[in-house]
Amino acid sequence: MQNLKDRVTIYQVAQAAGVSLATVSRVINKSESVTPATRKKVQDTIDALGYKPSGLAQALATNRSTNIGVIIPSANYVYIANMLSGITEVAKEKNYQLTLFTTSHSRDEAISTIEKVITAHVDGTIIFDDQLSQDDVTKIASYNVPSVVIDNKIQGDRVADIRFSYDSALEAIIKEYYSNGGENPMAFLHVHDAGRLLGRCEKIFLKTHEELGKDYRIVNCRDSYTQTYQQFLDYFKDPSNQRGFYVCYRDSIAAAVLNAATDSGIKVPEQVEVLSLVATKYAYIVRPTLTAMHIDMIDVGKRAMYMLTDLMNQDLVVKTARVEAKLVPGQSTKK
Repeated sequence: MQNLKDRVTIYQVAQAAGVSLATVSRVINKSESVTPATRKKVQDTIDALGYKPSGLAQALATNRSTNIGVIIPSANYVYIANMLSGITEVAKEKNYQLTLFTTSHSRDEAISTIEKVITAHVDGTIIFDDQLSQDDVTKIASYNVPSVVIDNKIQGDRVADIRFSYDSALEAIIKEYYSNGGENPMAFLHVHDAGRLLGRCEKIFLKTHEELGKDYRIVNCRDSYTQTYQQFLDYFKDPSNQRGFYVCYRDSIAAAVLNAATDSGIKVPEQVEVLSLVATKYAYIVRPTLTAMHIDMIDVGKRAMYMLTDLMNQDLVVKTARVEAKLVPGQSTKK
C-alpha cells in the first residue's frame, strides 16, 4: 500500500495528461462536457498512474457524499442486525457507503445523535429508534436532509416512514385463545424502557382484555435472558402460575420463560403457552419452537434504503409504507 505522501494526486494526472484540473475533475465525475478523445487520454493516464479519486473531493465537486447515516438504538439485537443487512445490500447496489450511529436506548442521546448526523455532510439518513416521541420525530421533518424513519409516523417534503402494525394480529391471537377454551388469564411481560413498540402491544393487550371482560396479568421483567430465566424459575414455583398464556417482548425473553417452564417440569404447550412478539431465527432454533409474530426485517432494511434513494432523487411518490406483523405458529402454543 502506498504511503499518503506517495499517492498520486489530481495535479500529477493533469500534468501528465496535459490538461487542466477542471478537465480531470469532469472525467472523474463523468461529465458529458468532455470530448471522447480527451476522456480517453485522461482515463489512460489515471489507469497508468494508479490514481484513486478522493471521496471528499468528489463530494465537494458534486455536492454529494454518497454517504448515508444510519441511526439505531443498538446493533446487538438480531432483528436490528437483520435490518442492517437489508440496508447494506441495497447500499452496495446503489454505490452508497454507510455510517452507523448507536444511541444506547437513550432518548436524549438519540436526539443529539440525529442532530449531529443530519447536519453533517450526508446525502440522507435512516432512523430507527424506539425511544423517540412524536414531537422528536416531527422535528426531523424540519431539517433539509432526506430521511426515512422506521416504526414511527412522520410527514414532510423530504421525509418518509415505514410503520409496523401489530394491532389486528395480536388482537386476533387473544380472542382466539379465549374462544378456544382458554381458561387461565393471559400474562403480558412488561419490560421497562423497551420502547414504543412494546408499549403499543401492551395497550392492545389491555384494550382487548377489557373489551372481552377477561382478567389478565402484567409481569415485570428485565430485558435479559439470564435474569428472566431465573425470575421465572421462582415464578413457576407458585402453582397458580403454572398454567396460562405468556406474551413476551422478543425471542430471548420468550425462550427464558419456555426454558424455565420446561426445567420446572411444566409441560409446554399443555400447561404453559408462550408467544414472542418479535421473531428472529431463535424462534426456530429453540425446542419446542416458538410461536412468534414475524416482520421480515431484512426486507424492511431494503425497503428503507430504496425509499431513501427515491426520496433523494425526488422520485418517491408514496412516502408511507405499512408492514403488518404475521403470526408464525410454533410448538410453544396449542394453535
